[in-house]
Amino acid sequence: MSKILIIEDEAAIRRVLVKILNEENGDYIVEEAEDGLSGIEKLKKDDYDLVLCDIKMPKMDGVEVLEAVKKIKPEIPFVMISGHGDLETAVNTMKMGAYDYISKPPDLNRLLNTVRNALDKKELVQENKRLKKKVSKHFEMIGESESINLVKEMIEKVATTDARVLITGPNGTGKELVAHWLHQKSDRSKKPMIEVNCAAIPSELIESELFGHVKGAFTSAVKDRAGKFEAANGGTIFLDEIGDMSLSAQAKVLRALQENKISRVGSDKDIKVDVRVIAATNKDLQKEIEKGKFREDLYHRLAVILIKVPALNDRREDIPLLIKHFAAKVASEQGTIEKEFTDNAIKLLQEYDWTGNIRELRNVVERLIILGNKEVSEADVKLFASK
Repeated sequence: MSKILIIEDEAAIRRVLVKILNEENGDYIVEEAEDGLSGIEKLKKDDYDLVLCDIKMPKMDGVEVLEAVKKIKPEIPFVMISGHGDLETAVNTMKMGAYDYISKPPDLNRLLNTVRNALDKKELVQENKRLKKKVSKHFEMIGESESINLVKEMIEKVATTDARVLITGPNGTGKELVAHWLHQKSDRSKKPMIEVNCAAIPSELIESELFGHVKGAFTSAVKDRAGKFEAANGGTIFLDEIGDMSLSAQAKVLRALQENKISRVGSDKDIKVDVRVIAATNKDLQKEIEKGKFREDLYHRLAVILIKVPALNDRREDIPLLIKHFAAKVASEQGTIEKEFTDNAIKLLQEYDWTGNIRELRNVVERLIILGNKEVSEADVKLFASK
């Protein structure tokens, strides 16, 4: 049922609007407010799917109501009710975020079409938000332990912002999964997420990789080339293992964060970029700063939000869920029947020292599925998964 609030100081107009809406659709719940102040009080206390709001009212006019409500509940569509002399104001309210306006006296067809379209749009917006909260199964984060739930809660809080995030944790814990969750749950999810493994690129090439280069900038620069920051424009750039980045590249990244602009290697021309930066490292950057290997000013720019991904040894209660997840995934990838693990096999795997974290567990599960019996037993674990 759609819940509609009518904010209108003329009782006769309210009666007409309520009558039209109730006769058209018995599923509408229609409530009334006789002025702007009482309308805002109702909106603060309850949720509505649509507001029909008069422009000229005592105490607080419709423009002020629209401004106030958009700050607290921006998702509620507003349809403004305008008198003959309010048309210019009504058009201006649409620039402020109103969905549409109707004129007095309300035309039945015009009113009903506007109401239906506004409600349809709200439903579409809500569906888009629901879809945005869903993350591709390829990047699913498995676990219900307290430590992993804290990570998930942090992602939910910061994903829709543009705040820069620094993800820390040992190798193999799933830092890249956190980065993908942050991107896919953000308003930038339809734009690209560009990944850069700073440890895998030679130090002499990292600047060209990140910022691009112009023809002739160095020996092998035979043509102009855009860098990763340009490729990520409007989206997200994920700087993995940023602790391995050279100091000269760090200086350029710092400038990009400070000024939202970059310049290609060999060029003095500035290029504006709109990029959210997410970084990850398995190093203790505070110690790297003390050694003079990492810029402190860059650290503070990157670490607006810190997310620490726990080691697998610190979340052993998640191992049964992870085993089941990887067993299903491996079976699907290899086109085989999913194998079950006995309780004793799972218990033994929970006792292992997982220095390679999630990545190591995944490899061990795959090995056991290939080499173990139809039901993976404790004996299989001892034989094929021993350290």
